[in-house]
Amino acid sequence: MPMNATYRGPVDMPSVIPVFPLPGALLLPRGQMPLNIFEPRYVAMIDDALRDGHRMIGMIQPDATQAGNVTYPRLYRVGCAGRITQFAESGDGRYLIELTGVARFRVEEELKVLTAYRQCRVTFAPFADDFIARKGEGLVNRAELIDTLRDFLKVNNLKADWEGIENAPNEALVNALAMVSPYGPPEKQALLEAPDLKTRAEILVAVTKIELAKANVPGETLQ
Repeated sequence: MPMNATYRGPVDMPSVIPVFPLPGALLLPRGQMPLNIFEPRYVAMIDDALRDGHRMIGMIQPDATQAGNVTYPRLYRVGCAGRITQFAESGDGRYLIELTGVARFRVEEELKVLTAYRQCRVTFAPFADDFIARKGEGLVNRAELIDTLRDFLKVNNLKADWEGIENAPNEALVNALAMVSPYGPPEKQALLEAPDLKTRAEILVAVTKIELAKANVPGETLQ
């Protein structure tokens, strides 16, 4: 989705952002994530983000491998910032929003704040390539990705919009499949932290083939 704001690199991004810890949620640059916001602290977060010129929310996963407070679990160090590009009030106190991914960030410090929601000082510098649309997509093994997707859909008796898949650029295809993939937080974090699009596609294919093997239906034997 096109945005009114333009982000050319890390220098255009805020150094402090509110973060929304959500296990299993994966936002990637230029991907879209719909959210139903109902907890009062996150309703307040959206109010403040809309008041702020950046309208930025940091999506990040709690790190279940680390001990932490139930209310404030430890966070993974890498998340993805998204700009609020759609917003609607439900009439019952909820917000229905859509985030468009801008770039990944690394948490430098979680701040002590008075807000009910959490805020972090972050850096976007390690992910400068995120600001370059479609970078490296020519290196993606598209045929292997689509073959693996076809096997996964067949095993799970699912259908897909093949016309849309065939017409999607590699970046949009890889990131969309990663975001909707039914895998757990560790796999989602690995997809998020992949250094480039080619590696993300390879991780997605590898994880999917593992799932196919667990189902005792080797992907390569499907017709």
